[in-house]
Amino acid sequence: MSEALIMSYKLIAIQLGDLLKWDITVNEINRVAQAIFNFKVSHFPVSSITSQRAQLIYDWIMTLATQKMNNDERNKLLVKFCIEITGDRNKDKVIRILEENGVKYNLIYKDDLNLFFSRNYHEEIHKHARNLFLQGNYFHAVFEAAKAYNQAVKEKSQSDKDGVGLMMDVFNSKNGVLKITKCITETDINVQDGIKFLSAGLMQAIRNPTAHEPAITWPISKQDCLDILSFISFLFRQLDNAQYYKV
Repeated sequence: MSEALIMSYKLIAIQLGDLLKWDITVNEINRVAQAIFNFKVSHFPVSSITSQRAQLIYDWIMTLATQKMNNDERNKLLVKFCIEITGDRNKDKVIRILEENGVKYNLIYKDDLNLFFSRNYHEEIHKHARNLFLQGNYFHAVFEAAKAYNQAVKEKSQSDKDGVGLMMDVFNSKNGVLKITKCITETDINVQDGIKFLSAGLMQAIRNPTAHEPAITWPISKQDCLDILSFISFLFRQLDNAQYYKV
């Protein structure tokens, strides 16, 4: 391992220890480390580190730095250890520490980035939700995507309505201004009204709760986030195909 990388690991270890020294126990640090690493911890005493927990974090990271392995593999283990011992409250700060000390962005987010791209989302989902998803902010990723869909419908329909009322009005098969189909056959009307109700359901079940409930009391899992974003992506593609008809 190069001198520059050793220095980066030292800085990461010191900054991480300082950040987390009051938020985690010695047992928790050891439990996470032993689940991730296949080696025993060595001691690297630093006189300026006065916290036992901060010193232990430093010891585990510097022990990792001395292992013989590919640097990318070492960095992946480092990222996993840092993320696992960090609560949601400090996750963004830890990611910033890693990035500022030379650990590549794609190593931090590689698995989630691949997962996100595998969904082939509409470009508006990438624009409004990708970074939030990668940061683990699933609640806000869904909220921003739903808000973006609402705004896009408002703009294309030239309507001043909002939410459920907007969707029920502009996608109405009889006199709505946005037409997904020609609304002639029974199937046409069913599809048109289906998009109307799906769009209204997005507002009622997703946009409104995330607008009014704190994230801590209305949690959204990673799997639910991915599925909801796929649903919103589908609606965005329908909106792309919708034709505006002035009533």
